[in-house]
Amino acid sequence: MERVRDLSELPKAHLHLHFTGSMRPDTLLELADKYGVRLPDALTEALTSGEPPKLRATDERGWFRFQRLYDAARSCLRAPEDIRRLVREAAEEDVRDGSGWLEIQVDPTSYAPRLGGLIPALEIILDAVDTASRETGLGMRVLVAANRMKHPLDARTLARLAVRYADRGVVGFGLSNDERRGMARDFDRAFHIAREGGLLAAPHGGELTGPVSVRDCLDDLHASRIGHGVRAAEDPGLLRQLADRGVTCEVCPASNVALGVYDKPEDVPLRTLFEAGVPMALGADDPLLFGSRLAAQYEIARRHHGFTDEQLAELARQSIRACAAADDVRAKLLSGVDDWLAG
Repeated sequence: MERVRDLSELPKAHLHLHFTGSMRPDTLLELADKYGVRLPDALTEALTSGEPPKLRATDERGWFRFQRLYDAARSCLRAPEDIRRLVREAAEEDVRDGSGWLEIQVDPTSYAPRLGGLIPALEIILDAVDTASRETGLGMRVLVAANRMKHPLDARTLARLAVRYADRGVVGFGLSNDERRGMARDFDRAFHIAREGGLLAAPHGGELTGPVSVRDCLDDLHASRIGHGVRAAEDPGLLRQLADRGVTCEVCPASNVALGVYDKPEDVPLRTLFEAGVPMALGADDPLLFGSRLAAQYEIARRHHGFTDEQLAELARQSIRACAAADDVRAKLLSGVDDWLAG
């Protein structure tokens, strides 16, 4: 009988984790109490029970409800020490789950009003990431994400800012929020600025809408990674294109189920993408709201999709190959994957 290896000891890279969504539930409850913030009942009940809130974001009303919970949580991050705590704890959680590299995604405009402006907000975040990385030993960088609900000119401002801080820990540029709103091509100039500045392009696509949104990210934004991308499984030609180009999909199984993209963990098309040769990087997305962190995503692949330890090791390798770490860091992590499999 094959020995089942501990997935929390499997070295991996975490490429899809949102800033506020990385918070520990206890931390959010403490900060809400500290600042006198009354959280929505659905969020408080979920945090105290350990059960994620019931969400279904496949329609506009459901997405609005999800955003309301997320915005309530974000409103509790008000001071630099709150930012430092969140980042340190996110790093600690990732280390516990076997992550050797984390790229945390943030739109600094969301925190700017309470942190002295856009530039101070990003500098506080980057300083916190640098400190947490040194203290925990986790390789950690930042992906600045524009909000597709806002004007494309805002995205250009963020892209220029992201490039300006490329030597301080910003490695990529993303585009998040409801992909049903705003065409990808409206943000092509922002992504051009980011790519010309040496940043990787990693917009969201193929989550709430179908394969067409993945194609738009490829054709209009020249994405090197796709946030989610699971709906590409509905288009065999698109799967071939992703595989041929080596474009990594940042797949978040627990999130897909929690938001109603798929009804059950076994419905998430992990096996379809894997067998088509599409590189994947499993991610936790927003563990604060979805109730599970990084190692649990690999457990879903094992338990619900029958991935063997060899295949799980290959998933980890794919995440490492797609990350923005230096070659020596990637080599060390890949060697660790081999050791996990041999051990």
